[in-house]
Amino acid sequence: MALMATPPDPADMPTGLLMPCSPLVARVLAPNPSPFTYTGTQSYLVGVSDVAVIDPGPDDDAHIDALVAAIAGRRVAAILCTHTHRDHSPAAAPLAALTGAPVIGCAPLTLDDDGPRADAAFDADYRPDDVLADCGMVAGEGWSLSAVATPGHTSNHLCFALEQEGALFTGDHVMGWSTSVISPPDGDMTAYMASMGKLLEREEDRVYYAAHGDPIDNPRRLVRGMMGHRKQREGQILRFLERNGASMIPDMVVEMYRGVDPRLHGAAGRSVLAHLLDLRGRGVAQPLDDGRWRLG
Repeated sequence: MALMATPPDPADMPTGLLMPCSPLVARVLAPNPSPFTYTGTQSYLVGVSDVAVIDPGPDDDAHIDALVAAIAGRRVAAILCTHTHRDHSPAAAPLAALTGAPVIGCAPLTLDDDGPRADAAFDADYRPDDVLADCGMVAGEGWSLSAVATPGHTSNHLCFALEQEGALFTGDHVMGWSTSVISPPDGDMTAYMASMGKLLEREEDRVYYAAHGDPIDNPRRLVRGMMGHRKQREGQILRFLERNGASMIPDMVVEMYRGVDPRLHGAAGRSVLAHLLDLRGRGVAQPLDDGRWRLG
């Protein structure tokens, strides 16, 4: 899930069709466009004679039928999920039932905090056959995918690296059309920035395939830019608090997200909260009992 971009005309982004991306990679776009998913969730097929399916997407009959048609009778070595938001993993179980493939990838996620919940968009029914740790691998004929742990957008987020083509499937961690929403209590800005730094060190990745938006051909430049954007947002928060004193998050959002669809202000507020929690961890900002935040 991300925010802040206007999707292109749906006629330019046909759903349900197998669209080649490279010799080993193709994608099928799910019919779930929205302000948070852009043109929809892109499910990727990796391989030729046998395949892996990455981010099978929402539990939508038409999309699942399209994936089965794209698989075209080939053996499915694994169904991989980058994380368990409902636009990514719910189709894993029905697709596994149809293909006999194991569901492998991120860990299931259950939140047990007593504070404001952020798990409404999580797939509570996700049950993987196997969980991949960092550097864990799945392989088929002519391809291998290794897990790259990238917590931040969610605590269970994984990317998957296709060594044979220098490609990284980035789920919602890095997307070309927008920045990810970091929504506490599970979303964590400190972890997100550390994961971005981890990707910046990966010189072997020449292209990113995100779950939403176009392929990213200069990925490390984009990662640097996104890290800079987060630092700029942090600076806005600090300047706002310095100028206005103790303040509520909605007041920060109104000023900092001018021109953004007001329907997205709630999600923007979650990212501001993530920044504030990161600043609290560094001793730079503190919450007050009435919900306001202050410096110090």
